[in-house]
Amino acid sequence: MSDVRKGQFWQKSKVTTTTTTADAMPLHNQLSGQDMPVDIGSIELDSDAEEVDLNHCRIGKIERFETLRNVRVLCLRQNVIKKIENLESLTMLQELDLNDNLLTRIENLNALESLEILDLSFNSLRKIEGLERLSKLKKLFLVNNKIVKVEKLEHLQELEMLELGSNRIRSNRLTKIEGLRFLVNLQELYLSHNGIEIIEGLENNRKLTTLDIASNRIKKIENLNHLVHLQEFWMNDNLISNWNDLDELNNAKELQTIYLERNPLHQDPQYRRKIMLVLPWVQQIDATFVRI
Repeated sequence: MSDVRKGQFWQKSKVTTTTTTADAMPLHNQLSGQDMPVDIGSIELDSDAEEVDLNHCRIGKIERFETLRNVRVLCLRQNVIKKIENLESLTMLQELDLNDNLLTRIENLNALESLEILDLSFNSLRKIEGLERLSKLKKLFLVNNKIVKVEKLEHLQELEMLELGSNRIRSNRLTKIEGLRFLVNLQELYLSHNGIEIIEGLENNRKLTTLDIASNRIKKIENLNHLVHLQEFWMNDNLISNWNDLDELNNAKELQTIYLERNPLHQDPQYRRKIMLVLPWVQQIDATFVRI
């Protein structure tokens, strides 16, 4: 698996098969008029639709969705929505995509108890909140917001994927791995591009198969020897300098991919050879497959 994998997660939850689209809208409504959000009443909705894609339609407000009683996938990506509201009637909804809007709070989601996938990436959220009733949630995307603390996730015990990469507010960043002890079914955790200094707080996340803590300030690989199911470990662009740290991964016999480039130990002329000596079962080092 190459670097393309990173980009895939930044585009997660994109609806590819739709029943309702905004293709009939005038082009000037879709692409121009920065100060003129589109009234959703001008968009024809199919009341029987199970998948609705309103991507990049300049919708300014969530409203008039009461007729969508059967909708299971709702994509509102790349609009100008400032508030999560008026979704109470969508009790069948399983996937909600609000990626790339103008949201500042997570709110008014209590009625969506069937929700399994929620994408709130690329907004201006400062806190993790308002998710207490979403007990069936399996995938949560909060990429590139202004979140500085992992909290209020204890009710999401079915969560399998958590994406919190690139969260920062001015000079402050997510600096600590915390708030994950109840997520015992978590399989994929993405915390890249933050200000984390220590690997900790993962004692109960024994099902992790993917751990991405690239582009942080971590100096030591530690507290990971219990992650025996780890398959992908992204640790590039940190401050790892001691080769003995790799012993922490000796129990991860399923490890296939490891990224350590642009750490101090990457300067070692025997860089790849030393990784293969400690972790001979690894199939990919950085973007290059291991030759057998």
